[in-house]
Amino acid sequence: MNDIQMVDLRGQYLRIKDEMDAALAQVLNSARFIRGPVVSRFEAALAEYTKTEHAIGVANGTDALQIAYMALGIGPGDEIITPSFTFIATAEAAALLGAVPVFADIDPDTFCLDPVSVEACITSQTRAIVPVHLFGQSADMDPINALASKYNLAVIEDNAQAIGATYKETPTGGLGIMGTCSFFPSKNLGAYGDGGAILTSDAELETRCRTITNHGGRHKYYNEMVGLNSRLDALQAAILEVKLRHLESFTRRRRTAAAYYNALFENVDEVVCPHEAPRGRHVYHQYVIRVKKRDELISSLSESGIPHAIYYPVPLHRQPVFGMDSSPPVLPVTEQACKEVLALPMHTELTTSQQDTVAEKVINHATRLIHA
Repeated sequence: MNDIQMVDLRGQYLRIKDEMDAALAQVLNSARFIRGPVVSRFEAALAEYTKTEHAIGVANGTDALQIAYMALGIGPGDEIITPSFTFIATAEAAALLGAVPVFADIDPDTFCLDPVSVEACITSQTRAIVPVHLFGQSADMDPINALASKYNLAVIEDNAQAIGATYKETPTGGLGIMGTCSFFPSKNLGAYGDGGAILTSDAELETRCRTITNHGGRHKYYNEMVGLNSRLDALQAAILEVKLRHLESFTRRRRTAAAYYNALFENVDEVVCPHEAPRGRHVYHQYVIRVKKRDELISSLSESGIPHAIYYPVPLHRQPVFGMDSSPPVLPVTEQACKEVLALPMHTELTTSQQDTVAEKVINHATRLIHA
């Protein structure tokens, strides 16, 4: 059995252990575990990093989406347009408010929202477009924002997988009216538990989001609206404050690993490597290939103890919770991607020798396809 991991969080911790232990000890000694100066410092640093005016720490990435929807007044009967090829949280957070997720297709190269498909989904009930910057790469935001302007819609970026990515030199998360982040441990900027944030440069929306996170009140025991109890705690903020200082270094390591994978697969036609669009920087939250006869490759990797994952095996429009089986939308690119995608190990501690081992198994599978 090899020591390859899909995500090596322990190795990353050991890399920054002294800084991390000191930051955690400071919070423990202060005994200020809710809100407090470390949360404010991290929020300010995150806003600066993403070139937005405000960052609001919350309990997790799903809450960040729901609070953003609530701040815009999205509710029963309203429609939001989002990709079907993503994690359920993007649509689930809207459905919790009685809103209707409408699923558009994706670009076949980047797996991000296809603006042409989006426009075909717009109705009189549409309130927002929610592009997902999938696997670490920005959606094509100029045409999406143009559609939003044309039809008077809000744009909320789901930036859970792409902190540090750029679109035409602008960081993702600040390209719409709001952006949302997830700090789930496996994310590029990951906490040691749950955490999330909302990004915006709109002062009124910042106030509304903060009010919603605090049971709908700006002052203790005075509640102005129905809200949530959703806070980024001080221990997680301390962890994230340290990691944010290293995020550019982490991103360089991921991009170096992705380039090495690309070189290993360069002459293997049966393996389609991730496409990096020239419009911005890909931060490789996942390294996702496309391959035929994926189940056979999965069996080979499993036998060798090599971790792998499918993001995503079932598109959202096929999920039972959304009840679209009788009349599903026609999303051919999404359907094909679900049959072919496979994520290989990708993290900041990945070594070239580990990548060589992974690639050997993938290339052996491709060779068998050629001679089948």
